[in-house]
Amino acid sequence: MTFQVTVSPSGRQFECGADETVLAAALRVGLVLPHGCKNGACGACKGRILSGQTVLNKHQEKTLTPAEEQQGLSLFCCAKPQSDVTIEAREVEAGEFASKKLPTRIAKIEKLSHDVMLVCLQLPATEKFVYHAGQYIEFLLRDGKRRSYSMANAAHTSDQISLHIRHMPGGLFTDQVFSTLKERDILRIEGPQGTFYLREDSDKPMVLLASGTGFAPIKAIIEYVVEQKITRPMTLYWGGRRPADLYMHQLCLDWAANIPNFSYVPVVSDATPEDNWIGRNGFVHRAVLDDFSDLSGVQVYACGAPIVVDSAKRDFVALAKLPVEEFYADSFISEADLA
Repeated sequence: MTFQVTVSPSGRQFECGADETVLAAALRVGLVLPHGCKNGACGACKGRILSGQTVLNKHQEKTLTPAEEQQGLSLFCCAKPQSDVTIEAREVEAGEFASKKLPTRIAKIEKLSHDVMLVCLQLPATEKFVYHAGQYIEFLLRDGKRRSYSMANAAHTSDQISLHIRHMPGGLFTDQVFSTLKERDILRIEGPQGTFYLREDSDKPMVLLASGTGFAPIKAIIEYVVEQKITRPMTLYWGGRRPADLYMHQLCLDWAANIPNFSYVPVVSDATPEDNWIGRNGFVHRAVLDDFSDLSGVQVYACGAPIVVDSAKRDFVALAKLPVEEFYADSFISEADLA
């Protein structure tokens, strides 16, 4: 049985099976809605059900609370129609880059810090793989599970994909990355995925906000901006608990010295005396608010832990007049969230 889904305000319509999620059906017909993890953990696809009935797959309650459900909100990556439905959602123009499944070979694996690994994947010579800087891939694991990681390099920089993978002790995949995976191992991926990428139809200054390995897609976006000779002002705020969490700090300093209209603000929340940290302290999104009391003329690109992304969106909109539609984000979901 199939039902009709109508998207407001565009009026676009598509068919969705009763055993299919609204997001999956939309992507199947080439209609891109905002999304991230696709499993009810990040909240990027949250929108409103204006009419009709749906049922929700398992999801994180913190991502969609019972109170939000009562207000008509839903997660389109988990919502399956039980009747014709009308949803309120913003459509995204994600370009021409179709997602595909590919085998890849580990070309390089190297520690960037005590708990972050650089993994470079060699793509098949016979397959062209193009993507927007900021998008992610999914590893297809043998048990049918998937793990998502943002690409840390822009497509023009290499014939390889670079990933920054943080170790989550006990994690199904990251334990392998930090113990048994080695160069020349074969891994299967699917991508590109996601709607986190630079909106090039704007000339607004950009605030780039990253926490931890949320730096990876931000790095790719910066590389793309430089390659395209885009001159919009950029300010990168990168936060970590300790200075060592800013595992490519020197690269960012080099950017600040060499890229016109680029500024870098490192922020550390839990420095210890032995760190000898002399930079900014506290929460990274609060550093943005200290510097920008008015974000009404800015675009924000944020990536990192959900608590950082959610706090930034809430406070930037409420306290600094950021238009909510100018906040673009990708929340990193841990393996614990996917259990």
